[in-house]
Amino acid sequence: MTQKQTILGRISQLARANVNALLDRAEDPEKMLDQLIRDYTNSIAEAEEAVAQTIANVRMAEADLQTDREAVAEWGRKAAAASEKAEQMRASGDPDGAYKFDSLARVALSRQIQHEGEISRAEPTISQQNETVEQLKAGLTTMKTKLEDLKSRRGTLVARARSVEAQNKVQDAMASIDVMDPTSDLSRWEDQIRKQEAMVAGRAEARSTSLEDQFAELDDHSADAEIEARLQQLKGQQG
Repeated sequence: MTQKQTILGRISQLARANVNALLDRAEDPEKMLDQLIRDYTNSIAEAEEAVAQTIANVRMAEADLQTDREAVAEWGRKAAAASEKAEQMRASGDPDGAYKFDSLARVALSRQIQHEGEISRAEPTISQQNETVEQLKAGLTTMKTKLEDLKSRRGTLVARARSVEAQNKVQDAMASIDVMDPTSDLSRWEDQIRKQEAMVAGRAEARSTSLEDQFAELDDHSADAEIEARLQQLKGQQG
């Protein structure tokens, strides 16, 4: 397999590649996209060189073909001129001269046949090379179009992929911490806070009750003193 055939195969493969399918199957679409851009860029550079070399070869072969065609016509004219001269000498009674120019005509015809053989061998090869050039050009155009599309879509695709990844992480985080789940860490922490708040309130209430009892006891002693004072007053009045 020649280098041109190898490059043509790679161009055809990349030109037919379903980029969306490749990205869907990729574990890391961003890396896959960057790799595709590198592959297309490198293959385009190789393809351009292959196209240029192939075109140069075809143009040289076409120039040689044109030379062979001109030679066929030229040797044909020489053969005709030599044959005509031989007939003239034969008519004038010079068989040796006629033989000489017939021999020249035969040489000219031999050269003409030789160049016709070169033409018959070169034409199919040139035709095939021209087909290869057209295939390379078509594949090259498709690859360049895809490359530009990849470059223009890269930013959007990467941004979308990262957005989806971020959304998935948020959803996973929300699923792992359900504030309505009484068994979750957050709910247990809330219960602890409520218990601590209740304990603080209970202690405050307990202290408040103790003070009220002391003041109530003081009030009870005041009532006793009043009773004793009034009793002494009654006794004084009676005496």
